[in-house]
Amino acid sequence: MAMKVKEVSELASISVRTLHHYDEIGLLVPDEITPAGYRMYSDANLERLQQILFFKELGFSLKEIKNILDDPAFDAEEALHMHKLILLEKRQRLDQMIATIDKTVLHLRGEIEMTPREQFQGFDFSHNPYEHEARQRWGDHAVNEAHQKLKDPPADKQKELSDQMNDIFRRLSAISHTAPESAEAQAEIKQWYMVLNQLGSYSPEAFKVLGQMYVDDERFTRNIDQFGEGLAQFMCNAMAVFADQNQ
Repeated sequence: MAMKVKEVSELASISVRTLHHYDEIGLLVPDEITPAGYRMYSDANLERLQQILFFKELGFSLKEIKNILDDPAFDAEEALHMHKLILLEKRQRLDQMIATIDKTVLHLRGEIEMTPREQFQGFDFSHNPYEHEARQRWGDHAVNEAHQKLKDPPADKQKELSDQMNDIFRRLSAISHTAPESAEAQAEIKQWYMVLNQLGSYSPEAFKVLGQMYVDDERFTRNIDQFGEGLAQFMCNAMAVFADQNQ
């Protein structure tokens, strides 16, 4: 059954503006345009959109996604299998990072001691057991760009990134009395988004979810609010605004 652009937007949790952009660049062209000018999306369009969002989540650019999907040799079922394998590997790494966060909280409280190696468990993005298959299917250039976003920074960059993050916390704390949607707040939260994407790969939606964790998990709240009371909530709100504006 054909769906209107607004229905697809709500179904896939992406903006109408994004769907219009995909149409304009030929990435997702609706199968039908009504005489009144309404875009109508078929089941095949929805299947392609699902693939687009999977590839986007893995860090591929829109241009690379279009090239992959338009390749006559593209196999949708095979791609879904590969998506699953990569996401399972990513979930395993994230589980390790969450465990490292929990241990670090205990370390900061003085309840346990952590070695330097333990402090960075889960931050090794240098190996993906499915990368070779991905390169064979989608090409070196596409995988290299996606892979670069998941690379752990070299040791000599870690302190620099830590200092950047602390500076952003302080600057955000200083303006936490302003509206989260203000230009000043959004400029600073954009810097936070950019720094986080040096450590991992965050889509705007994932960035928004992370912001919600800052207030839902008291451990995050406690650590962030060390820079200023209410900072975690302010960042959560500002990150949500940023994500909604950059879908």
